[in-house]
Amino acid sequence: MRIDVWADVVCPWCYLGLVRLERALAETGREAEVVQRAFQLDPSAVRGSGQTVAEMLGERYGGGVEAGREMVARVVPLAAAEGLAFVHDRAPVTNTADAHRVLQLALAEAGVPAQRELARSLFAAYFERAEDPADPAVLVPAAEAAGLTGERVRAVLASSEYAAEVAADQQQAAAYGATGVPFFVVDGRYAVSGAQPTATFVELLARV
Repeated sequence: MRIDVWADVVCPWCYLGLVRLERALAETGREAEVVQRAFQLDPSAVRGSGQTVAEMLGERYGGGVEAGREMVARVVPLAAAEGLAFVHDRAPVTNTADAHRVLQLALAEAGVPAQRELARSLFAAYFERAEDPADPAVLVPAAEAAGLTGERVRAVLASSEYAAEVAADQQQAAAYGATGVPFFVVDGRYAVSGAQPTATFVELLARV
C-alpha cells in the first residue's frame, strides 16, 4: 500500500494527521509506504523575518500577539492527546521551500523510510522546539540523521535542485482538488482531507 501525504512542515494539522495515520497503521498491522508530498501553505513567507507564529496570527486576524497565542493554544490539547508538546506560538514564520526540496532529495536518494524520518524530525523541530525547519543549522543535521550526507544537502540548498519536483507536487495537489493540507491519497484511489481521527484512518485502511 502506498499513501501519498501532501503536507507542510509548519502546518500543525499536518503533524497531527501524520501521527494519527501512523497510529492507525500500527493498530491495524498494515504496512504502507508513506510518501511526503510538498505543499506550501504560504509560498510568500520570508525566512528570517523575525516574526513568530503568534505575532503573525495576531497581525493577520487582529488582536495582537496575545490573540495569536490564544489561536495557537486551541491546538495544544489536541497535540497533547497524541503525545506531542506543541510550543509553536514562539516558532518563527518561515518559508518552507528549502525544507521541501530536501525532503524530495531524501525520497530520491535515500528512499521512503529516510524521507519519513526527516519529515518527522522537521515537524518536531518546529512544533516541539520552536526551531526553523528551513534553517540549514536545523535542516542539515536532521537530514544527516535520516541518512543523507551534509555535503549533498548543502549542495542542494545552494542550488535550485528539486524545485521542479516541489512544484510538480503542488500542481498534482491542485489536480486532485486539494485546497488545503493535510491531504492523503491511498493507492492513487482513495482521498481523505484533514487531520482525521485515528478511527477514520483505521476505517479507510480496512476499506482499502
